[in-house]
Amino acid sequence: MADGTESESRKLLRRLREEMASEAAGQERLDRITHLIADSMASEVCSIYLFRDSETLELCATEGLAPESVHKTRMRMGEGLVGRVAMYSKVINTPDAPSAKGFRYMPETGEERYSSFLGIPIQRLGEKLGVLVVQSREAREFSADEVYALEVVAMVLAEMAELGAFVGEGAALSPLHQQSVVLTGGPAQEGSAEGHVWLHEPRVVVTNPIAEDPHTELERLSEAVEELRVGVDKMLEMSQDGDKEQLQVLEAYRMFANSRGWMRRMEEDISRGLSAEAAVEKEQSQARARMSQVSDPYLRERLADLDDLSNRLLRILTGQGNNIGAELPPDPILVARNIGPGDLLEYGRALKGIVLEEGSVGSHATIVARALAIPLVVHTGRITTEALNGDHILVDGDQGVVHLRPEDTVVGAFRDKMAMQAKAQERYASIRETLTETRDGHRINLVMNAGLMADLPSLESSGAEGVGLFRTELQFLIRNQMPKRQELVAQYARVLDAAKGKRVVFRTLDIGSDKVLPYMKHVAEPNPALGWRAIRVGLDKRGVMRMQLQALIRAANGRPLTIMFPFVAQAEEFHAARFEVDKTIAREKRLGHALPETLDVGAMLETPSLAFAPQKFFDEVGFISVGGNDLKQFFFAADRENELVRRRYDTLNVSFLTFIERIVERCSISGTPLSFCGEDAGRPVEALCLAAMGMRTLSMRPASIGPVKSLLLRSDLGEIRKIISDARHRGEQSVRPAVMEWLRNQT
Repeated sequence: MADGTESESRKLLRRLREEMASEAAGQERLDRITHLIADSMASEVCSIYLFRDSETLELCATEGLAPESVHKTRMRMGEGLVGRVAMYSKVINTPDAPSAKGFRYMPETGEERYSSFLGIPIQRLGEKLGVLVVQSREAREFSADEVYALEVVAMVLAEMAELGAFVGEGAALSPLHQQSVVLTGGPAQEGSAEGHVWLHEPRVVVTNPIAEDPHTELERLSEAVEELRVGVDKMLEMSQDGDKEQLQVLEAYRMFANSRGWMRRMEEDISRGLSAEAAVEKEQSQARARMSQVSDPYLRERLADLDDLSNRLLRILTGQGNNIGAELPPDPILVARNIGPGDLLEYGRALKGIVLEEGSVGSHATIVARALAIPLVVHTGRITTEALNGDHILVDGDQGVVHLRPEDTVVGAFRDKMAMQAKAQERYASIRETLTETRDGHRINLVMNAGLMADLPSLESSGAEGVGLFRTELQFLIRNQMPKRQELVAQYARVLDAAKGKRVVFRTLDIGSDKVLPYMKHVAEPNPALGWRAIRVGLDKRGVMRMQLQALIRAANGRPLTIMFPFVAQAEEFHAARFEVDKTIAREKRLGHALPETLDVGAMLETPSLAFAPQKFFDEVGFISVGGNDLKQFFFAADRENELVRRRYDTLNVSFLTFIERIVERCSISGTPLSFCGEDAGRPVEALCLAAMGMRTLSMRPASIGPVKSLLLRSDLGEIRKIISDARHRGEQSVRPAVMEWLRNQT
């Protein structure tokens, strides 16, 4: 641009604002915008490429390239300079495009005459929409101010895409929020649900991305940030003595809200032509981009805090609060980018289903959803930008499929499936009080997993014979400071009261990996799942371990108590933890507190190493619970959070079942009680095979007990064991085909 770069930048934005206010729409508006940009940038070419699908970019408008190439020229993600800009979400600025890495010649466009190339990603909050390109004959590198101006223009284009401006026959982006959409994610909680969309945080629409008066915008930003800071301080005050299960992590919010760097960057953006809202969203987009590159769960959590804070600031600036006039529908399906356990608890059982754009199968929101038996699908890309409040939606938590604005034929088939599931639930209710005994006389103990008080009513309604795993870390994770011992005593006592004498296995604090306490110093680790977690943290932070053990003993108050240590990799770790139990018991006795009537102390076998511990360990441990989720990922070296590999390895793999058989044999020699805990325990076919291998206690989510019991009651474990043995003898990789064939012949 010419002299006075800053004013020229604002001039471009002012012209763009005038264009957006015109009556032109769709293709006509795209064409006029490319002409405007080329003219303002003194460049011969300006082109807009948009995603036709997740992997294909299409030339949708151009000034300077061959007009006949529009809607005909396409390229794959990563192909050519345009494809590389899209793939890596980074600017490419080169004075000699033909010699740049990745250049692809497209003869139909006539671009061979142009040397300089500047490509800017068009994206909104991490969602890739396309690429904005300017080219010129002159071999020059575009200046930093020109790049900045084009980045701002790309932001405006992204907003137009979100508002459905790119509409027309043959356009890359079809009309938003009108047609039926099928989205695939990961199943995190089984079940099916039909309802209407309720957006946890309705998307803030920035309608005025370009500032008319920078001074006014700076004042608006300053006032909004001050309101934000006051609001965060008030929330902190209210949360000090608030609901113990629904405290939010607010200290990080306060830190970001008072960040001078954050404020300075937004002020600079406003001075260069952006509105206050657009400046906030620009910072938010950069935080989202950084978040997508970070694997460390702690850093991701902090970037998520900044993202949430930006949303709050945008709502103040635009007046678009969470309450946008819509009413919670009678059949709400919650749709969100992500959600914490505290927020999910506030919704409670009112929700019919949950769909998350991010999330994970091991997140604490997932644990809450399972406790409430709400179908949940995670990793559902684009759901927050595709869905609007009130949209009809179908959630298939079994397959991980979401139907948004479904067609009538899909609705009919889905309702048939739900009716069949409802009929099955009636059948399960009829056997709730029946003891689980197989046809050949094997008694199987079915218990449930829990972690919240909300879980405990399921102990009776599901027919569970006890709690095989009570996760104690949720009480630590959903607050901004370490819980007091007396608070834990009260919590654990309520759990034992609700169990009404049935056995409850309390798993001690299992933190680390993806479970980061906001008030404990974080240790950056290259591979957190294999790092400082669970019992390793407990043995290094013995004060926390002792406090929790004291709380459990006092909560028992003379009743039987069962404690289990997680992630024990070698016998010495269990012995050290058991030593702390004995020391705590001795101290409680000296203080005159009631001791448990009986005390059973066990270990979770989640690493293959523990299966090969000395026999003395199996003789001394009170019981063993196989943690199937972790054990399977370490056995197969396949991260259970990685969608590329987690489904590649089958629980019914002959090698894994042989390993389970080895554990059963070792426990049998010493008479050590053994159970299997995890997702596979709640899958009927897997549960049947685990029982056939010798597992006599299975711990699962409450909703799985009925289906598992129903199959076990009508099965012969001897026959299943023979099928497994025969498959192993034939050298088959998995016994699943043979077992499924046997089941089909039983019906």
